[in-house]
Amino acid sequence: MTTLVVGTGYTGARLLRRLPIDDALGLSRSRPADTGGRRVDILSLDEPLEQLTPDGVYDLVYTVPPAVDSDTDRRLEALLLALATPPRRFVYLSTTGVYGDRAGAEVDESAELRPQTQRARRRVAAETALRAYGQSRDSAIVILRVPGIYGPHRLMIDRVRDGSPLIRDSEANPGNRIHVDDLVTACLAALSPDVPPGIYNLGDGDRRTSTWFSTQVAALLGLEPPPGISRSEAEASFSARRLSFLGESRRIDTARMREVLGVRPRYSNAEDGIRASLVEMGLLDREGDGGHPPQE
Repeated sequence: MTTLVVGTGYTGARLLRRLPIDDALGLSRSRPADTGGRRVDILSLDEPLEQLTPDGVYDLVYTVPPAVDSDTDRRLEALLLALATPPRRFVYLSTTGVYGDRAGAEVDESAELRPQTQRARRRVAAETALRAYGQSRDSAIVILRVPGIYGPHRLMIDRVRDGSPLIRDSEANPGNRIHVDDLVTACLAALSPDVPPGIYNLGDGDRRTSTWFSTQVAALLGLEPPPGISRSEAEASFSARRLSFLGESRRIDTARMREVLGVRPRYSNAEDGIRASLVEMGLLDREGDGGHPPQE
């Protein structure tokens, strides 16, 4: 049994390092700096692919984002065509953005998909293509709908240090996020043959806003909190991409993650996850005292 990790970026590299060394192969357009001794072969999904012929039974975890120059996920489609034999289990990292704006309402996996951005529409197309592949090739498909990912070097410290304004906490949307290590734990759980195929929402269950999050990062580092502005002021000054995230509000229901996938996040309190991330970066000691100047 071999586990293929297609895409060894931020999440994929950490997943690769937690797999048994003799049971893991990364496929990526570049090798991560730290593979923990795991093998990574170069594979670009933006170039013509030769047929891929994994030996024996294998599972696959796919972490590659869709290319922005297509209405579908042409990278995923290219990989599916290139696989000579289907994986026993295919774990795909999608996004909770497929639900669109719900005006702060809670959504579970049965909710109608209402993607509002092109990037979310590409994810819906990818999920559709992958489910069809699984049905035609007898491959168990597990789709993990992932919210915002944070962790070491993913805390937006530069933005906090630069004093970039944030929407006031009272006007900000509820937060949906997950620490990268809890995401990796969910990927490992999804590989188990005991876990039913299907769709699973992920999240830490901590609904505090992104404004609270950045303010907490600042507090732990001894920095001034970012200034708060009104939503109307933000709409006049934020970039279109940043506004696209702020324009959607929802609360992600993660009961199925906990009860069926069997994952209870280690960092269900995001403050603990921020603190652990800063410790790993060497910016905070384990007692919580600030150490080196914050840099990313």
